[in-house]
Amino acid sequence: MLAHLSVNNFAIVKSLQLELSQGMTTITGETGAGKSIAIDALGLCLGGRAEAGMVRPGEDKADVSAAFILDNNIHATRWLEDNDLLDNNECILRRTVTKEGRSRAFINGNPVPVSQLKTLGQYLINIHGQHAHQHLMKNEHQLMMLDQYAGHHDRLKKTRTTYQNWRQAKNELEQLKANTQQNQAQLQLLDYQIKELDELALGEEEFTELELEHKRLTNSGELVTHCQQAIDCLYESDEANAVSLLQSVNHNLIQLSELDEKLTQLPAMLAEAMIQLEEMNSELRQYLDNIDVDPAQLAYIEERYSKVMSLARKHHVSPEALYLHHQELLQQREQLDCSDERLQEIETAVSQQYQLFAAQAEKLHQSRSRYAKELDKLISQSMHELSMEKARFHIEVSYDENHPSPLGFDHVTFEVSTNPGQPLQPISKVASGGELSRISLAIQVITAQKVETPSLIFDEVDVGISGPTAAVVGKMLRQLGQSTQVLCVTHLPQVAGCGHQQLFVAKQSKAGKTETQMMTLDHHQRIEELARLLGGSQITETTLANAKELLIAA
Repeated sequence: MLAHLSVNNFAIVKSLQLELSQGMTTITGETGAGKSIAIDALGLCLGGRAEAGMVRPGEDKADVSAAFILDNNIHATRWLEDNDLLDNNECILRRTVTKEGRSRAFINGNPVPVSQLKTLGQYLINIHGQHAHQHLMKNEHQLMMLDQYAGHHDRLKKTRTTYQNWRQAKNELEQLKANTQQNQAQLQLLDYQIKELDELALGEEEFTELELEHKRLTNSGELVTHCQQAIDCLYESDEANAVSLLQSVNHNLIQLSELDEKLTQLPAMLAEAMIQLEEMNSELRQYLDNIDVDPAQLAYIEERYSKVMSLARKHHVSPEALYLHHQELLQQREQLDCSDERLQEIETAVSQQYQLFAAQAEKLHQSRSRYAKELDKLISQSMHELSMEKARFHIEVSYDENHPSPLGFDHVTFEVSTNPGQPLQPISKVASGGELSRISLAIQVITAQKVETPSLIFDEVDVGISGPTAAVVGKMLRQLGQSTQVLCVTHLPQVAGCGHQQLFVAKQSKAGKTETQMMTLDHHQRIEELARLLGGSQITETTLANAKELLIAA
């Protein structure tokens, strides 16, 4: 419930402190006095668009705050808890606008984005403007009103979620299909590259071994020559070789050691060196005997080595990296092969997600159809009470699977027949402005009874209505005020008199400045205001008596 509204330096309001109660509160005043200005200020507090022109001339900023009591308001309380903004049982929304047009938003004293004011505001108050019948002619607004009346919040959430899941899967499928042609071209190139590498069948360490073997075979003649030279120098040369020279040295050292004990270790040391030389000679001989200078093997190695070098250049990699490059190409091809499997998986997922969405949409359709019939009767009855005795109202809920949306498959049209024998037709084609106003009011009052928002504002929704019909409108709103806080800006005495309390708006000019004020009327003041509404500027005993009767009747 809206408990308090504070407005400072907003438009032509200098300062306004408004205490509000449960039940139905009517707001009246002279034409141009600014009866709707409090509603405009409240709209700013609920996240409406901020403009520099909202600031009272000569002031630096406008400041508007609205205090709500959260008794039994489960949705608002839960939202505040989820956003760490809950402060006891009260919620204060505040908005400031500077003369430059910059604005700031607060919830319970905490700075917040304006979008959060909008989100929270829908759980706190619902404003029905004087131009609501214009929105009423739009099919999307009609669908929204039906869903609000039916309480489809959870159903809509499920339908929207399954729709988004289906669209996401569908988009991925379309992207995969769009890439199919490109993938095919890439597959052809990979197949060609892999085929020649598969034919080569290079092992992981083969190039290193191949390079070593190629080097050995191409230099086998030089290896034989130098090995033989080494053997000759070591052992086999008749003229002089290392072993025979060392043997001679060893003989001399033995003789010297007999002459001097200090030299006794030298022959033994030289003997070890000679053993090493003999082993070296043996190794060289064995190596030389095993050198296989096979021309066929050399030709094979040279051919394979050449292929490796050629393919490495062709693939723009080093020969050492050719094996790894081959493995990477194989992996790329496997991934592209998997994309076909992924395509099948996504096609299955799209089908499954669509079925889930269609099931939720079907449930939503069935519920909408059921509540549409309920609304048909209630709104038709309400129209009869508003002096449209022969009128009929019907909500057409058409199911179109060819046009899915986050709201399901339904297309809703409000239809009406205002005269006997006249066929039902869309409400947008109703010619009479007065009839359209009454139909709009009947729909708003009926649907408002099911809206969970604890506060409702009707801003001159009774335009185009007068006489006995106005009295019926007042009773409807008063009845609605028994269970919900109702604020009604009106120019009709029959409606104003039905309020549980009444506010009066006046505009005054002082020192060249205009200021709007609002005050709560007592019983005597209400009678005078109702008399003014009944008789204009001339208040007579008759208009006063009629005003008293209006209050008594209410």
